[in-house]
Amino acid sequence: MNISFIKKLITTNASFATLALRIPVAIIFIAHGAQKLFGWFGGYGLKGTGQWMTSIGLEPGYQLALLAGSAEFFCGIALFIGLLVRPAALILSITMVVAIFSVHFDNGLFMTNNGYEFALALLAISISLMFSGAGRLALDNVLKQRLG
Repeated sequence: MNISFIKKLITTNASFATLALRIPVAIIFIAHGAQKLFGWFGGYGLKGTGQWMTSIGLEPGYQLALLAGSAEFFCGIALFIGLLVRPAALILSITMVVAIFSVHFDNGLFMTNNGYEFALALLAISISLMFSGAGRLALDNVLKQRLG
């Protein structure tokens, strides 16, 4: 793989503002992914989430639950530690677009009706991180230094 491409991918601004976005949204994504994958925090695990996805017309439900849960959990961890933040944020952005249009959009904006406002906020933060990179206190910065 081209080292200059990797350097561009992990280059970030030196702001703490990005860190203020990265950490809380990482915790949210990790928790939601853990609900889907492991049934933690009151979630239904892969089997239950897969059955629910099938019930709303998303098939194959189990595989999509695995895909969505893995994206949220593992990309959330990547955001938390600041490793490959741009690609992780891209994957999370795609995940949120799918969630908005397959689950929440028909319910309107507001969360009280299972609307898309929360997913939209997560999408906006993910897009912001995709453009800005990890910011301060991130493994991307360490990786960039080691690459020279």
